[in-house]
Amino acid sequence: MKPSFGWMLGLSMAMLTGYACAQTTPDSALLILSKQDHTLAIVDPAALKVVARIPVGDDPHEVAASADGATAYVSNYGFGAFHTIAVVDLVHQRPLPAIDLGALRGPHGLIFRDGKLWFTAEAARSIGSYSPATGTVDWVMGIGQNRSHMIYVFPGARRILTTNVNSGTVTMLEKFDLGPGQSMPGVPKGALLPPGSDWLLTVIPVGSRDEGFDVSPDGKQAWVANAGDGTVSIIDIAQKKVMATLAANAPGANRLKFTPDGKLVLISAGPNLVILDAATHAEVKRLTLGHGSGGIQMQPDGARAYVACSPDGYVAVIDLKTLKDVGHIDAGPNPDGMAWATRQ
Repeated sequence: MKPSFGWMLGLSMAMLTGYACAQTTPDSALLILSKQDHTLAIVDPAALKVVARIPVGDDPHEVAASADGATAYVSNYGFGAFHTIAVVDLVHQRPLPAIDLGALRGPHGLIFRDGKLWFTAEAARSIGSYSPATGTVDWVMGIGQNRSHMIYVFPGARRILTTNVNSGTVTMLEKFDLGPGQSMPGVPKGALLPPGSDWLLTVIPVGSRDEGFDVSPDGKQAWVANAGDGTVSIIDIAQKKVMATLAANAPGANRLKFTPDGKLVLISAGPNLVILDAATHAEVKRLTLGHGSGGIQMQPDGARAYVACSPDGYVAVIDLKTLKDVGHIDAGPNPDGMAWATRQ
């Protein structure tokens, strides 16, 4: 008897589900996006092997994991063509209904902080937060800069940084609680302010086409990679201004990350991984990794860094003690955004 289409479809889905659940998600897992296959790979970092691949929709660029390590969120970017964030159940290794952002098009940068998912909406020149508890986008703030790309939210969610690629700026947002007799920086004393809270936005000029950035573990500095001129701008968080500009020779810089101990800074720049000393600002080492590089993710214990070599279709594994390339992970073609998920 010729099998029906429905039966064949059911078998295919069963095979897909069976493959996805063949190996359980490790308690500590590396998450890697394949922009070409539109999948999220769950990787066992001990074995450097993919245990599952889950579909995540069109043009996935960045990924963030919930604080309990049970859920992943993936931005569907498309340079403003899309307006969704894909959601993945990491425990059962399956896609969940996507978050529809409506007019907030071009979601890109993501971070999960204080129980919420924070995101940039590049085409809307805005940032916002999504509450999993209520299932709603519960806050939006217009940035007014061109291509607000990556985002960092400080613990407590009272200070936020974004890089604005085409404007060559970083926006710092600071939250202030307002009440009777209270004043806000930049607002004349005695001005009538509504009770509640408000945000002060400071625009900080940096280098050309700033994109990847990170905040030092002590929260005192932000290092910004400027792809257009290959420099790194160091922002003093307290002073809200650039305190130094490093001639890092990192043209096309895509991402920048501190090591967990704050001693080194890694920058992906084309085929090069540039490693700087955070204290002296000197170049420590320069590795050639394939033909191009993208996302960087640090292992929480500081043993390894992972660098997406997008044109070559693998993620390079860097030993942070020897600063050598010690392995590759096949996570699908055109890998880029990465995150770490730790089950609580």
